[in-house]
Amino acid sequence: MDLEKLILRVNEAGKQFIESTSGLNAEQALFKPSTDAWNIIEITEHMVWAETGGINGMWKAMEGIRNNKPIWSGDAIHQGLSIEQIIEKTWQPKEKVPEVAKPRWGGPLDFWILALRNCQLLLEALNNSINGLNPEQIIYPHIMSGPLNVVQRFEFLRFHLERHQKQIESVKSHPDFPQ
Repeated sequence: MDLEKLILRVNEAGKQFIESTSGLNAEQALFKPSTDAWNIIEITEHMVWAETGGINGMWKAMEGIRNNKPIWSGDAIHQGLSIEQIIEKTWQPKEKVPEVAKPRWGGPLDFWILALRNCQLLLEALNNSINGLNPEQIIYPHIMSGPLNVVQRFEFLRFHLERHQKQIESVKSHPDFPQ
């Protein structure tokens, strides 16, 4: 798939996610449907850490190839698979979030929304920097799914935003969600 189209899909998923989180008051943003669930601020902070880490990894992989020092070598075991197929193959029903992507700072929801918007700028700049490289050869391993190329990573960004937007919608539809 064309990287420009993938970026548009990621951008649309990001807009949908942000729309779900926007306009909430502090009580709504901090509401937890259960003691072991995340609130909307925590979900959004998680998205920032996860997306920033993945985008940074793709930049490192691209630079490694450009400098003839690839950061990953081995079999591209997921070659030709969609991100949904890869996740079905590699994820457990209820995955534990990696430490690097756990919410830990807190703070206002508006801060995390803006930080998530900035991820789109980083992604677009990455796409512009890929010039002349084969995106399927730029591979940065995902912590749970293993080696993913740039195309799969872009698909993952879209998938991840959509997944957590559903989580936010679930929080907002909880019967005890503040009005």
